[in-house]
Amino acid sequence: MSVCQRGCIINIFSEDGMGKVVEIPADMTARDLCQLLVYKSHCVDDNSWALVEHHPLLGLERCLEDHELVVQVQASMTSEGRFLFRKNYAKYEFFRNPLNFFPEHMVAWCQETNGAIPPSQLLQNFLNSSSCPEIQGFLYVKEMGRKSWKKLYVFLRRSGLYFSTKGTSKEPRHLQLLADLEDSNVFTVTTGKKLHSAPTDYEFCIKPNKRTELKELRMLCTEDEQSRTSWMTAFRLFKYGIVLYQNYKIPQQRKTLSHFSTPVRSVSENSLVAMDFSGRIGRVIDNPLEAQSAAMEEGYAWRKRSQRMNILGSPSPLHPCVLSSVIHRTQLWFHGRITREESHRMIHQQGQVDGLFLLRDSQSNPKAFVLTLCHHQKIKHFQILPCEEDGQIFFSLDDGSTKFTDLIQLVEFYQLNRGVLPCKLKHPCTLVAL
Repeated sequence: MSVCQRGCIINIFSEDGMGKVVEIPADMTARDLCQLLVYKSHCVDDNSWALVEHHPLLGLERCLEDHELVVQVQASMTSEGRFLFRKNYAKYEFFRNPLNFFPEHMVAWCQETNGAIPPSQLLQNFLNSSSCPEIQGFLYVKEMGRKSWKKLYVFLRRSGLYFSTKGTSKEPRHLQLLADLEDSNVFTVTTGKKLHSAPTDYEFCIKPNKRTELKELRMLCTEDEQSRTSWMTAFRLFKYGIVLYQNYKIPQQRKTLSHFSTPVRSVSENSLVAMDFSGRIGRVIDNPLEAQSAAMEEGYAWRKRSQRMNILGSPSPLHPCVLSSVIHRTQLWFHGRITREESHRMIHQQGQVDGLFLLRDSQSNPKAFVLTLCHHQKIKHFQILPCEEDGQIFFSLDDGSTKFTDLIQLVEFYQLNRGVLPCKLKHPCTLVAL
């Protein structure tokens, strides 16, 4: 990072490893920087983009909170650390489904009241700084300076993370501090088993807000993905409280960036503004959902128009069957010849929420495709096979019961209908080139 009179110069990287140099003011938040990158990269701003603090040598990463100052975070990073621009659909999932988030055995007051907790009460307990919630349960804890792990009963409170020296006892004389929340952040560990000999794949760590060596990290591990998500979410809630909820409630779209005057746009960018010409005069579509709907309608019209022109002998080079086999390659959810392992990694990175999906070429069948879908934090794969009827090629993932002329039509159908899938397609797994 370098500082000049007008602001700070930072590097942002996309998933393909390509970087972009951006000059920002010292008081710019992560949310504002994401909105700037969305604008510059011509992405749809659906409030799910995030700035990720990534430490490749330590195998750590975390999503910055929207209110955090980017320059301040960068000052605590080592030279190998970098910022990534990425989707994170799970950032505020707790506020959408609070009761589904924490198993009752993990929340102390759920056990004490011995009854159902209404969502409003659950939220209040977490967000109200005067309440004393507690998350509890067994965690694997790596011993400092050693390769060995111990299974301990751990308590997370606003004052810090503690473990019991005597079974599951909560008595103060049996509690020892593992880590505080004030000057630390919680990170996902991406190389747990390989680098730290972790007992499971679900490792996370508490990292002090400074340039930290590996031996200073507090490594923790859970039995499953849901438990890891619960512990990490509780850490964020206890650390930031009502600020997280305010971040969630801020309107998803802003007409202007708070730190930038309206930039002068090129003719090509102006041509991308969504317009409605259904009335006597045209109007700009400001609502992002309406704009997306208009784009889908235009896609339908374009597809029909292309097929009709080919049938009528138009000079267009694409025959309908050729068109249906390539039209999907321009879509954000299509990722070509990636492996099953790469598709898993992308789904993990972008939040593992229900309905997160991507399509890819099948590795076992060159004529087929695969739908990779996340449901209940598990990743499932569905093969999409071509089938021929009356000389025309269709695509189906239910053995021909439901057929589609191309993959765009298939995706649009399953976005509206669950069909044979465990849930509807909701969040496209998206990569962006900065």
